[in-house]
Amino acid sequence: MKAIKSGDTVVVTKLDRLARSSRDLLNILRKFEEGACGFVSLGETWCDTTSDVGKLVVTIMSGIAEFERKLITARCEEGIAKARANGKKFGRPSALDVGQRRKIADRYAAGETMAELAQEYEVGEATIWRALQGPFEAAA
Repeated sequence: MKAIKSGDTVVVTKLDRLARSSRDLLNILRKFEEGACGFVSLGETWCDTTSDVGKLVVTIMSGIAEFERKLITARCEEGIAKARANGKKFGRPSALDVGQRRKIADRYAAGETMAELAQEYEVGEATIWRALQGPFEAAA
């Protein structure tokens, strides 16, 4: 970006080589415009900011891409909510089951250290600490 001079035209083979999202692309294209530079993508013939029509098409396509991304996000969130409502648990499975957590709590109360318990159960001390924090129900 620092090497680009006014009047230059930046050429890429595909848009994904330049930007990760439509917002990112628009920000980069704005910087090019402020520096009086053009932009052309060889893979997407519609993406050419060296002409007025090209600028219009880039703006329209980026708006459509952002709208599509919002639809995808909404559908994903809806699917996650449905899965949670059906009892699906997300995240990494617990390293310790409910019985182990109870035994750890009893042994810790009897004076064993977290380091000793962690070594015996082959987990980190942070896992032991978390096991001691909550109720002894199935881990969420």
